[in-house]
Amino acid sequence: MLTRELPSQTLPYLRFNDKVYQALQLMGDHHVTHLPVTDDEKYVGILSEDDLLQALDDDASIESLQPHFGNVSVKEGEHFLKAVQLAAENALSVVPVVNDENELTGTVVYNDLLKHASAFMSLKEPGGLIVLEMDSNQYSFNEISKLVELNEAQITQLNTSNDAETGLMQVTIRINKPEVSDIVATFQRYEYNVKYYFGEELYTNELRSNFDNLMNYLKL
Repeated sequence: MLTRELPSQTLPYLRFNDKVYQALQLMGDHHVTHLPVTDDEKYVGILSEDDLLQALDDDASIESLQPHFGNVSVKEGEHFLKAVQLAAENALSVVPVVNDENELTGTVVYNDLLKHASAFMSLKEPGGLIVLEMDSNQYSFNEISKLVELNEAQITQLNTSNDAETGLMQVTIRINKPEVSDIVATFQRYEYNVKYYFGEELYTNELRSNFDNLMNYLKL
């Protein structure tokens, strides 16, 4: 899904001649802590509630805060996961969407991005999840897939990431069956380090608890 295909929130844009107190009021009314700033329809940056609160004069213009503008946006032709990445890395409540001419074409709030990410990863579909930890040179998708298929299951989602502290690769696998104990046992038999897992037979697992909390949040 491209960013342009996401439903855009009807949020106001800030302009140079707007006042600090007006911007704070708009953020409060729309329950966000960021708003984009435009000048003649061109996107010039994003302003946070914290920057506004540090202003010495509530009647100061938004233009006077230009040195504090964040230069963060996503192109409407980029994949929506780019918007998720930018929001997470910059702690944004709102992600501005621009076209090739740097005109602001919309905004997407972070909560909506989480919901789309959940749907994209099929988190609501029945199944289990296993997280493996290994050296990056030991990673083999073919072998991991083969071990899962030995247990009459299939991988529906696989993501990799590197732990900055340990340097180890974490491989997160979504399985199309909720009973994962046999699959976990197979990985352990082949000397894989299973860091986390959850399935229908294990509800006390820490990752299962975190997953349930996320699902409850997304239903709000």
